[in-house]
Amino acid sequence: MKYYIIAGEPSGDLHGANLIKGLKKIDHEAEILAWGGEKMQQAGATLRMHYKHLAIMGFVEVLAHLGTIRNNFNFAKKDIINFQPDVLITIDFPGFNLRMAKWAHKKGFATFHYISPNLWAWKKNRVYQIHKYVDKLFVILPFEPDFYKDYNMTVEYEGHPLLDAVHQFEPQSEAVFRSQCNLSDKPIVAVLPGSRKQEISRMLPLMLKVSSNHPEYEYLVAGAPGIDRDFYKKFTEVYPHVKVVHNVTYDILDKAVAGMITSGTATLEAALFNVPQVVCYKTNPVSFAIARMIVKIRRFCLVNLIMKEDVVTELIQHLMTFNTLNKEFEAILPGYEKHDVVLKKYRELRKKIGEKGVSTRVAQKMYKALQ
Repeated sequence: MKYYIIAGEPSGDLHGANLIKGLKKIDHEAEILAWGGEKMQQAGATLRMHYKHLAIMGFVEVLAHLGTIRNNFNFAKKDIINFQPDVLITIDFPGFNLRMAKWAHKKGFATFHYISPNLWAWKKNRVYQIHKYVDKLFVILPFEPDFYKDYNMTVEYEGHPLLDAVHQFEPQSEAVFRSQCNLSDKPIVAVLPGSRKQEISRMLPLMLKVSSNHPEYEYLVAGAPGIDRDFYKKFTEVYPHVKVVHNVTYDILDKAVAGMITSGTATLEAALFNVPQVVCYKTNPVSFAIARMIVKIRRFCLVNLIMKEDVVTELIQHLMTFNTLNKEFEAILPGYEKHDVVLKKYRELRKKIGEKGVSTRVAQKMYKALQ
């Protein structure tokens, strides 16, 4: 069969890659064109658009890039028509992908959406859009089937695909990793400032400032795919105890004793690697003010949303200051009570999000639905 897959972010690239591996196990004749990144390409897809050209976030920022977004839509439409896939599979990235699903459905293509938009937080009216234009919805959070059931929708849930990504990871030995990154024997702290330049510019300076208060640790900044080292230098050059490393994020999390993590998929990854963390987020003030009028949830972090309690501290917008981050970061360091409390809650979290093999089970259901 022929599959056209659109993922617009690094997390979508990760989950898309594992989905592609699952599809290729089941469908040996699979022909796949994709929007995504290196992971999807390595899994066997022909890459048509890199997600780094799609990474626009925030209400104000989107308005400034409407021309680019329009061009991306037009390219996708022409590409899909030329390819004539058996199905369009959209992964997360709802602002773009749900519009693509609507167009594709009207053109007669089968449409699957993998990883639900956060409709339980905002834009609940999109439920009706999904119901009308998406043939199959595959969700990844344990409370989402009940949410959609309230709207008389049946969705597919097999667990969270990060379980597969973490299970498949083969870590380097700590000695090799430290040698490779030219590290001392100090304990490692993970610094994950986000995957977009806008996020990094707002988060990283505060994270680095806090690091100066705790020189007994090595600080490793996980460089985002598609963002070169030079971009980070203007933030890190005055912090000789900080190193930026690319393509080893899971090794960083595997070795870290604590972390400062930007809100998003990385917070759940940190939890699955048992890294006590402070969750950080700050965006354009106008974008945030608009979001606060629309978003109807108190918690933003995936860990807290799944657990339905405040397992890790969230420092969002005005709470993201040097003093608060420094205080909350210190509280999760080894030797402090909260460090062990968080680790205990992480064990409970794992039980809530299913079992490994999620991506293969989803691929099997997709293939069966197309037959």
